[in-house]
Amino acid sequence: MSLKLASAILAIGLTSISAPLLAAKSGSDLTAQEQADLTFVREEEKLARDSYLVFFDKWGTAVFSNIAGSEQSHMDAILGLLRRYDLPDPAAGNQIGQFTDPSLRILYANLSTLGMESEMAALRVGGIIEETDIRDLQTSIANTTHPDIAKVYENLYCGSRNHLRAFARSVGDLTGRTYTAVVLTQTEVDTIIGSPTEQCGK
Repeated sequence: MSLKLASAILAIGLTSISAPLLAAKSGSDLTAQEQADLTFVREEEKLARDSYLVFFDKWGTAVFSNIAGSEQSHMDAILGLLRRYDLPDPAAGNQIGQFTDPSLRILYANLSTLGMESEMAALRVGGIIEETDIRDLQTSIANTTHPDIAKVYENLYCGSRNHLRAFARSVGDLTGRTYTAVVLTQTEVDTIIGSPTEQCGK
């Protein structure tokens, strides 16, 4: 891991995607599902960031460093919501590759191992991560009735679509082949990558 890169990414802080600066509330204002979703998404975004930092350090492909910075802003946005609703941060104190959620711990181990096999494998893993994020964010958006939470999720959802476009483009540049869906349907993926890059957080 490049300590210089990791330090730069970790120091980014809040950028264009942030939780609304409104009065603090309590976790009791949320359903158990909403609380679970916020906790999970915080670490799911960490999984993306950590994976891309590791892959950039291994392969030096610019798309990984660029998107790692965006994933840090996603993490920060969810952290803002956790703090607003006085919920614990599952990522607190965890280093790169460390996760509180057992399922994400296993997923990271499997995907990071696969991504270390080749640059192409790493790019495909990036696509898998973004497809997974898109699927999970769709569910989280449907699960919440709070506009502030929905707004942040929508911005992350937008960002993940852009990230998928970037990885699909990188796969195409390297192989000359169209990106193949893994988590979403091919129709869903084709619709996303066939549309222009979006301006998120506006």
